[in-house]
Amino acid sequence: MSRIWIITGAGRGLGRAFAEEAVKNGDQVIATVRKLNDNDELMKNENVLPVIMDVTNKDEVKAAVLAGVQKFGRIDVLINNAGFGASGAFEEITDEELRSLMETNYFGVTNVMREVIPFMRKQKSGMILTVCSQAGAMGFTGSTAYCSSKFAVVGLSEALRMELAPFGIQVASILPGSFRTDFRDNSSMKYAKNPMQEYEDSAVHATRKFLADNNHKQEGDPAKAAAFLYGIVDSGKLPMRILIGKKCCDDVKAALLSHIEDIDSYYTESSKTDFEVIV
Repeated sequence: MSRIWIITGAGRGLGRAFAEEAVKNGDQVIATVRKLNDNDELMKNENVLPVIMDVTNKDEVKAAVLAGVQKFGRIDVLINNAGFGASGAFEEITDEELRSLMETNYFGVTNVMREVIPFMRKQKSGMILTVCSQAGAMGFTGSTAYCSSKFAVVGLSEALRMELAPFGIQVASILPGSFRTDFRDNSSMKYAKNPMQEYEDSAVHATRKFLADNNHKQEGDPAKAAAFLYGIVDSGKLPMRILIGKKCCDDVKAALLSHIEDIDSYYTESSKTDFEVIV
C-alpha cells in the first residue's frame, strides 16, 4: 500500500528531493510551498497535492493538513523541512532576527506537528521526521542562532518520540550535513544585518565568507539523500537521529566521543554529589 506524505518546504532543496523520491516510489505527497510555480511538473503530478502554506501561519497550516486528509484520507509520514539558515556572531544577531528564526525553525515545526499528530494518533500509526541539520547535534562558529533553533527541535523530537510511541507514532530527527541545494542562497540564508567591526578578522566572518564562496559546491547529493531516507522509512523503523553524509557522520561521532571524554574527566567527583545512602 502506498504511503501518504506531507512535506513542508517541498518546492526546492531537500524537501523537493524527498517529494520526488516518494512519488517515484508510487507514494502520494501533500507538498506545501509558500509560492506555487505554475510550470512545475512535480506539482502537476496526479499523486501530488500542492498546497500554499507558511509554517508560521497557523490558519494556513490547519487548512493544508485538512485538505490533505480530505484528499487522501490519512497522513502516514510528516517531514518538517521548511526553515532557513542564519549566520553571524551572537552579539551581531538582534533579538528580532533571533525570534524570526525561531518562529520558523522551531514554532513552525510545532505548528505542523500539532495539526498532524491528532490524525496519526487516531489511526494509531505514523512517522514524524524533522530536518534538524548537523547543527542540531554540534555547535558551529558563527551559527549560534541557527544551532539554537536546531538543538531545540532535536530535543523536542527526542522527547516527543517517547510520548507518542504508545500511539504507534515514530519520531526522528534528520541531521544532514552539507548538501548541494540553494540553502546558502540569500533566499534561504540570513546574515546578521549589523555586522560588528570587532569580529572582522574572526572565525565568525570567515565562516560567512566560506558559506558565500562555497555555495552550490557542497559534497552532498540531495537525490541520494532522499533515496537513503526513503529506505529508512520503508524499513518501518526510525532511528532516533538520522545523520546523512559521511562527513556529517564522522564529525558527529567525533563530537560525541569528545563529550564522553569530558564526562569521564569529572565523573568520579560528580558522582559524589548525591545524598549518602544510609543502610
